[in-house]
Amino acid sequence: MTPEEYVEAVLEVVESIPEGRVMSYGAIADALADRSGRNSPRQIGAIMSRHGGGVPWHRVVNSAGRLPPGHEREARARLLSEGVPLRGDRVVIDEAGWTPDADRTGE
Repeated sequence: MTPEEYVEAVLEVVESIPEGRVMSYGAIADALADRSGRNSPRQIGAIMSRHGGGVPWHRVVNSAGRLPPGHEREARARLLSEGVPLRGDRVVIDEAGWTPDADRTGE
């Protein structure tokens, strides 16, 4: 997979996150690891900061549920409007976390 194809794959995964759910940078990297051989949450973060404006970027958080740096206020408002559970300034990952496999298993 070329770097450009990887960027497109990341954006496709982010586009597939349902309203009211979130994924962490690491979960996205893990979901693509089989196809790309890459597995870096930092790389996902870099891709999102450069190319993520056209996808639901607010649904991508860190593994502790922290909102995208520099965009916390807007992300929080968007997530709350979608019904995402937050505890303080963090998403409750155990309740709102999602993986692409969840659709196939009925979760």
